[in-house]
Amino acid sequence: MTDVPVLTVEALVKHFPLGHGRAVKAVNGISFQIDRGEALALVGESGSGKTTVGRCVLRLIEPTSGAISFRGEDILAMAPEQFRQRRRHLQLVFQEPYDSLNPRMRVGRILDEPMMLAGRGAPTARSSRAHDLLDIATDPDLVVLDEPTSALDVSVRAEILDLLVDLQARLGFAYLFISHDLTAVRRVCQRVAVMYLGRIVETARTSDIFERPLHPYSRALLSSVLYPDPAREQARFLLTGEIPSPIDLPPGCPLYARCPWARPACDLSVPPLEALLPDRHVACFRAREENGIGAR
Repeated sequence: MTDVPVLTVEALVKHFPLGHGRAVKAVNGISFQIDRGEALALVGESGSGKTTVGRCVLRLIEPTSGAISFRGEDILAMAPEQFRQRRRHLQLVFQEPYDSLNPRMRVGRILDEPMMLAGRGAPTARSSRAHDLLDIATDPDLVVLDEPTSALDVSVRAEILDLLVDLQARLGFAYLFISHDLTAVRRVCQRVAVMYLGRIVETARTSDIFERPLHPYSRALLSSVLYPDPAREQARFLLTGEIPSPIDLPPGCPLYARCPWARPACDLSVPPLEALLPDRHVACFRAREENGIGAR
C-alpha cells in the first residue's frame, strides 16, 4: 500500500455552535491529500480556518462532517483507544514554544514524554533513545506544523526551516505546514493550498503559485510578499472592504464583496474548486477569463 496517501481529507466541515441556530463556520467542505515525503502548505489570513483543519486532522477537535483517512484508515471511525495507538504516527508542532516545551522539564524528560505516552519501550530503552537528539522520538509519518516559525528570531528561523527540510529528506516525513509566512512556505513545501473563509480557493505546486497565482485572493496574498531585491518590481493586487463574518457567510463566492473581478453572477453560488491547468485547481468563476486560459 505504498501508493496510499499518508493523509486524505474529504469534504471536511467544522462549525462551532453559538446557540439559537447560529455557528462560526470555520471550515466549509475542503478536500486535499498528502503523499509520503510531501509537504503541503495551508496558507491564508488569520481566521481562514487553517489551524482548525490541523486540529481536526489530529482529532484534537472533532469535525462536524467529512472524512479523514490516515494511511488508508478512517481515523474518525476509530474508538479513542484505537486512535491512541496511531497517535505516535501523527504529531503536532505548536505555534507557541511554551505549548510545545515545558520550561520546568529537563530536555531528557521532554524527549521521553511522547515516547512514554505512545507506550514505546521500557524506561531504559526510552532513555537510550532520548540521547539520539537528531532523531524524532516517535517516528511520525505526518507532522502538522502550526505556524512553527512565527515566534522565532530571524536567524533561528532559518536554522529551523533548514532542519525541517533536512529531516524530511532523510526520514521521509509528510508535513501539513500551516502558515501565513509565505517565504517559509516557499522554502519547505512542494505544494500549496490557499484558504479563504474556510474554503480552499486554489491549489498548485509551490513554484507555480509563486510565479503565477490564478485566484484573485492568491494574487493579493502573494503581492504582499516582500523580496530582498530592491530592483525587483512588485506587482500589487489589492482587495477592498472587510472580510465577511464566518457566522453569516455570503450566499455566493466568499470573496465577492472584496474582489475587483467580481460580477453580479458571482454572488449567486459558491464557485467549485476545478482544474484550470495541470496540477492547478481554482475556485473562481472568472479565473479562466482573467488569466487568459482557454475553455476546456
